[in-house]
Amino acid sequence: QVQLVESGGGSVQAGGSLRLSCATSRRTISVFAMAWFRQAPGKEREFVAGISRSSGDTVYADSVKGRFTISRDSAKNMVYLQMNSLKPEDTAVYYCASSLVVVTTAGGYASWGQGTQVTVSS
Repeated sequence: QVQLVESGGGSVQAGGSLRLSCATSRRTISVFAMAWFRQAPGKEREFVAGISRSSGDTVYADSVKGRFTISRDSAKNMVYLQMNSLKPEDTAVYYCASSLVVVTTAGGYASWGQGTQVTVSS
């Protein structure tokens, strides 16, 4: 069973930064690609960023390119999302997810964390 535990959410002002963390197991981080999604109230869950298992190739949603960075630390079994220049429209619950390959649709992921709230005020 894949376990994913997010942390690092909080409240910041526009222009600020946060780093989200996703703790998982050695098996998960060595076998699966990892991704971050987010879901704002009344909206569908949307892809934010993904990182492949082997090459470490990354994919980003256009809305976060240049501001967010996804990374993985296999030694610590952790995946991170560094979020800079935050905007009010980044407010959402952020979820960590794993799959065999990076895809940009939520339906492509079977394993999810519980989510962490990010609130950006103007």
